[in-house]
Amino acid sequence: MNILDANIGQLILRLSVGGLMLFHGIAKVMHTGSLDFIAGMLTGYGLPSILAYGVYIGEVVAPLMIIIGFKARIGGLIVAINMLFALVLAHTGDFFSLSEHGGWMVELQMFYLLSAIAVVFLGSGRIAIKPD
Repeated sequence: MNILDANIGQLILRLSVGGLMLFHGIAKVMHTGSLDFIAGMLTGYGLPSILAYGVYIGEVVAPLMIIIGFKARIGGLIVAINMLFALVLAHTGDFFSLSEHGGWMVELQMFYLLSAIAVVFLGSGRIAIKPD
């Protein structure tokens, strides 16, 4: 395998988006009060609070799917949907704002969204439990 192989690039992308998103999921598992916060935002938009449990799928299950390369495209789609919910529920006021350091206020959220979409289009590559 050539070191500049696209499959290694796909692995790096999967480890980056899946691994970094997993930290957010682990934090939510450890601090269950954040689920109440998310449920409150959902009900504020007229959505059922039970949808808050979807954060565990979008920030724990799907990132693990991406990392190991099992149905990575589906995992990427789930993370992308999760990030769309996060952007609408918690960050709509940040779209036209810059941070104190000059970066876009939603750059981290957009990184996750766009990287997850890249996984949807690229798939897992060959270096995966079940390449797709």
